[in-house]
Amino acid sequence: MLGLGPQDWQAIEVTFKLCLYTTLILLVIATPLAWWLAAGRSNLRTAVQAVVALPLVLPPTVLGFYLLVALGPRGFVGSTLEDLGLTHLAFSFEGILLASVLYSMPFAVQPLHEAFSQLGRRPVEVASALGANAVDRFLTVVLPLTRGGFVVAFTLTFAHTLGEFGVILMLGGSIPGETKVLSVLIYDHAEALNYDAAHRLSLGLLVFSFLTLFVVYAINRRFRVARVG
Repeated sequence: MLGLGPQDWQAIEVTFKLCLYTTLILLVIATPLAWWLAAGRSNLRTAVQAVVALPLVLPPTVLGFYLLVALGPRGFVGSTLEDLGLTHLAFSFEGILLASVLYSMPFAVQPLHEAFSQLGRRPVEVASALGANAVDRFLTVVLPLTRGGFVVAFTLTFAHTLGEFGVILMLGGSIPGETKVLSVLIYDHAEALNYDAAHRLSLGLLVFSFLTLFVVYAINRRFRVARVG
């Protein structure tokens, strides 16, 4: 089907599992973090915001290298896990999942931060004055009014994870069924001069990336028009 071989489908399965897990984990982490960042301004918040945005400018191989050092058998985290009778996280799916969460964090936090900042505190304060508890305020006020930010955060995080390469290759290598994602497989195909296979996978990612950006811009435009209206 589509001229893809078993290793291609295997890489697709690993990739989409990584994208889905990364996106869900980051939405859980990014929501309270973005809400806190939007709550005010201070040197601490500025420092945290800079750390969150660091993957936007940091070469992915740098992050991958330090994670490899930390999570490998000789690193603090890796050696601690082995002392506990567990396995270190280098060259494992769990390892690249952790790396992906760290590397894609700004793509989840920043859209939510922008949505919460535009919402402001007034709607929440009104709901609180009417007796709504924290959960009710979030579910009935914050979430409906910022749903566009959540859709953008989900879409961008998923798409960015789909294209990760350097940090994955550095920490996870190229283990079929475990750490070999689509971007790494395309590299392997190109290195083996199998350009037809590399082209098929690359074209698929290109189309998916375009559609992702189209959805993001369409959502932003829709919610801008709704706010103006």
